[in-house]
Amino acid sequence: MTLMAERPMISGTEPHDFEELLDTLDELDVPDGYKAEIIRGNIVVSPWSKGYYLDVMELVCEQLRQHLPEEHRISYGPFLYVFPGVERAYGPDIHVAHRSISRITSNHLDGEALSFVAELTSSSTRDDDLTDKVEAYGRAGVPVYLLLDMQEEQATVFSMPSAKGYEARCSKPFGEKLPIPQPFDCLLDTTDFKAP
Repeated sequence: MTLMAERPMISGTEPHDFEELLDTLDELDVPDGYKAEIIRGNIVVSPWSKGYYLDVMELVCEQLRQHLPEEHRISYGPFLYVFPGVERAYGPDIHVAHRSISRITSNHLDGEALSFVAELTSSSTRDDDLTDKVEAYGRAGVPVYLLLDMQEEQATVFSMPSAKGYEARCSKPFGEKLPIPQPFDCLLDTTDFKAP
């Protein structure tokens, strides 16, 4: 099998049962440097982030850590959050949830228990981050979704989840401060989010 960088690969063309897709995802041997998610009824394999994204993820975590709801943890890294109600499974770049969410032996974490997610776009995942994930995170009731559009150098925060996605959004270009709503209620300084 040949993998192309910056191009997601979709497994299968026929509709699958969500649980079957999760089982397949668990058995999938994903090459180093790639991650797999379930998006729109397909398993999508895409490359991991560029190196400087790590600095941005750490800056977001450092700024939000002091504003976390009690007993919540902020982290970045490869954890799979499952959203059975919308039949999606994502590995968000940054995630916040109550500490009790990780006290399980499964590698499928409860996506509806998230209080915050952030995605940093890449050319291969940008469309899904801007469309499918906005709707899915909102419908699942995730209170805050931060989208860092690395190609356009713009930060957008979505809040007030609803059956259609999110009712509120606010965007600022990198370099400005972005208000992050409840339950965080703080300003996120995006000054150092641009590419080197």
